[in-house]
Amino acid sequence: MQPPAGKKSGVPSLFRAFPLALTFLTILPWPPRPVAAPEELARALFWFPWVGAVLGAIYAAAGVVAFRLFPSGAAAVVLVALTVILTRGLHLDGLADTLDGLGGGRDPASRLAVMKDSRLGAFGALALVLALLLKFAFLQVLLEAGRWGALFLFPAVSRAGMVLLAFLSPYARPEGGLGRAMTEGVTPGILSGALLSAVGLALLAGGLAGLVVLTLAGLTVLGLSRLFTRLLGGVTGDVLGAANEILEILALAVLAAR
Repeated sequence: MQPPAGKKSGVPSLFRAFPLALTFLTILPWPPRPVAAPEELARALFWFPWVGAVLGAIYAAAGVVAFRLFPSGAAAVVLVALTVILTRGLHLDGLADTLDGLGGGRDPASRLAVMKDSRLGAFGALALVLALLLKFAFLQVLLEAGRWGALFLFPAVSRAGMVLLAFLSPYARPEGGLGRAMTEGVTPGILSGALLSAVGLALLAGGLAGLVVLTLAGLTVLGLSRLFTRLLGGVTGDVLGAANEILEILALAVLAAR
């Protein structure tokens, strides 16, 4: 019996969603694929923690090499630059747009309108500077302590948090947008798979400390969902990117404070 039109059998379609997750979140190459349907983007959320793990493996390997070649400060700068390059600054752009909207609007509609403006405002610029400085400081601590597992863990935790935020929150823009497929298409099964993956990765990379970081990230997402729903009426693609940056900094801070 053939599946209904527009739907594909679960496991094969889920595996086909990994290249979409990888190329959507990073600049890492994959053979060209047809334009993805919205439901494929929703399925791709299952793989977000695994894409974070791929990035984390690159960061950890680069951290080992950079720390042997350069002083810790310079090695931390290399890693910060790598986090921007490999993700094309996608989430930082979301952070800047979100902070500009929250700082420049007086109600949900005006905040969302400001967020659509491609120009960088004062609130967004400050957010970018602070985010990069905090990442630099925490990465330097982790490099000096030789906590390579932390470099592997933090991007996986943050991307699992994006999936949870998409599941918990309504989509904010009535006219639609890229984030709508993510918020409306993520199912309990996709969420469960992503979170179970994140738990396994957290245990692998950090043991009990990894689970603590993941738990704190989950609690933070609960707060962010309520905050953004109150201030914006829900989340957008920019908000999901901003959440990734917030959760990366949170994870780095907790891991650096061990």
